[in-house]
Order: sequence, then C-alpha cells, then structure tokens
Amino acid sequence: MSIFDIFLLGAALSMDAAAVGMANGMAEPKMGVKKTLLIALFFGVFQALMPLIGYWGSSVFSALVSRIAPYLSFILLGFLGGKMLFDAMTEEGSRCLQKRRSLGIGTLTAQAVATSIDALAVGVSLMAQEAAGALALSVPPCTLIIGLTTFVLSLAAVQVGKLVGDKFSCGAQKLGGLVLVLIGIKLLFEAF
Repeated sequence: MSIFDIFLLGAALSMDAAAVGMANGMAEPKMGVKKTLLIALFFGVFQALMPLIGYWGSSVFSALVSRIAPYLSFILLGFLGGKMLFDAMTEEGSRCLQKRRSLGIGTLTAQAVATSIDALAVGVSLMAQEAAGALALSVPPCTLIIGLTTFVLSLAAVQVGKLVGDKFSCGAQKLGGLVLVLIGIKLLFEAF
C-alpha cells in the first residue's frame, strides 16, 4: 500500500466525519474559529486512533467491532440527528437564530466515535499489509496520515456548512439533523 493509497484510505474514511462536520456547521453558522478547529481535531484524532486500536487489538477485537459498528453508529447518529430535528421543529427550535444551542463536548465525542468506529477494522487490514511487507510506512505514520486527512476535510466541511447554515438559517438545522439520521441509516444498510 503506497503513501498515495493511504491518503485515499484517509479520504474515504473521513467522508462520514466530513458530512457530520458540515451538519454541525449548518446548525451553528456563527461558531468561532476555535470551535471549528475543535470539531475537525476531534474527528481527526478519533479517525487516527481507531485504526491504531484495531491494529493493536488484532483480529479478535476487529471481528466484534465489525459486527456491532453499523448498529452503534446508527443509534448514535440517529439519536443526535433526531434530537437536532426535534429541536428545530419545536417552538424553541423555530427561534433558532436567536437561541442556537452550542455543540457540547459530549455530543462531539459521540459524533467522533460514531463516524470513526468502522476504522477499527482498518487497523487489522494495516496489520496484514505490514506483515506482507506491502505497507510503504509503519502503521503509526499511516494512522497519522488518516487523521490529518480527516482533520483537513472535516475543517473544510464545517466551513462549508457554516456558509450554508448562515444562508438558510433555521432550515439548515433541520437539514443537518436529517443528514445525521441519513448517515446512520446508510451505515446500517451497508452492514447488510
């Protein structure tokens, strides 16, 4: 696996995180630079750590995660997206321009776990590539590339989400919630 392949792997793994980051940006278009960077950092760090955990946990851990990851992701993203939709549709949510709820660390952590848990299995794949001598770099630098790729793509996605959310106001919160629910459903269907 070449370095270019590792960047492609990082881009592929980061798509769910980028979509969730965009939803976060749409739901809170006035968020500051620190929070924007924090979101991208959370997604990047979790996307880098999960393959490392999978690599160190080997195939026993990966088999379990492969079975439950889609369901866990569906539950987490479905709950978070459903809550965003509910908040946007309630009377309080209809005044979302005046009283937007801020994204908390707990919610951000749940999003990062939900969008990166499938990367645990990638760690086992990296271990197999390394054992076959087909890996251009050792596993830790590979996971660093995956994390940095996720960070950059998530950062860009949050920025795009902020632009869209600012233009479409309260409707963007509904769209963001719907995106989270749809990503959860997509992950569930991919399991079958």
